[in-house]
Amino acid sequence: MVEPRPLPPGFADVSVVMPAYNVAGTIGRALTSIAAQTLRPREVLVVDDGSIDDTLAAVAAMAGHMNGVTLRLFRQPNLGAGAARNRALAAAAGEWIAFLDSDDEWLPAKLERSVEVTKGAGLVMTSHNLWGVAPDGTQHFIDSQARYLANPDDPFRTLFLRGFISSSTVLVRRDAVLAAGGFDPALRSAQDYELWLAILAKAGCRFLTFGDPLLRYTLAEDGITSRIGRKYQCSLAILWRHMGTLRRLPGPVLRPLLLRLLIVHVEAVRGHLGRGERGAALRVAAQLPWRCLESLVRLPFATGDRPDFLALSDGLGEEVTLGHHTDAT
Repeated sequence: MVEPRPLPPGFADVSVVMPAYNVAGTIGRALTSIAAQTLRPREVLVVDDGSIDDTLAAVAAMAGHMNGVTLRLFRQPNLGAGAARNRALAAAAGEWIAFLDSDDEWLPAKLERSVEVTKGAGLVMTSHNLWGVAPDGTQHFIDSQARYLANPDDPFRTLFLRGFISSSTVLVRRDAVLAAGGFDPALRSAQDYELWLAILAKAGCRFLTFGDPLLRYTLAEDGITSRIGRKYQCSLAILWRHMGTLRRLPGPVLRPLLLRLLIVHVEAVRGHLGRGERGAALRVAAQLPWRCLESLVRLPFATGDRPDFLALSDGLGEEVTLGHHTDAT
């Protein structure tokens, strides 16, 4: 990696990671929100994950309009958002990593406040509150901080029970992401939640969620209910991996394990009922006792170890040359 040049005033040593798949209609808005930051990042790395629409052209159109932020574009086959993020992480030059999904928007002070809070308290990672934006344009406040404050002395167990960290709100040290091994591309759901667990297992209380709502998060029109089965299977896989982490850390194991199992099943049942699928809801509910027994059998052998997914992703995707962009690094 080429040694990055010193940053001018008004920039932070932050690389923004953005996976993109068939988002030609929204990615310009997301990139514009980065260019409009009161404290701008060093670079933004967009990884096109095999799009078949005009995503590449939409990104290229933003070259030269990033207000001094270096815009880098990579292209890879359709391997999923986790592999796309890993490709960007491997190429990132910044000491810090921020994430923005290609259909979300940062509010102008997002990066400045995140850097201020994170560096001011000597933290490894932060997240913050956000606005959820419905397809009709209405928005509502999402209070992630309230979940964090339920047990700020043990953020790993708080997150283990129920995810509350939105990826596009995160600022994290790049070395912490590398040490954790990056995203698990085999997880087609909740891969960000799984990585935050891996990071918090080491960072502990060097993490917090602060109260400023600095993201406009686009709510999918069909919601999570169209992916209930996938989410259920991935949630179980994450639980079985990180119950090993619970065993290593001081504190209770069985209570959070069984409570998390209950939450996973209740969420799946509610999702099926919301679609009028009573039979599917009953089948998921009936699995709970067996999943509890299975988890207790697995527990003594669970280690919480995870592969270095970044190393496994090394070399995937090629960087695309963009003309007429301003290089801040």
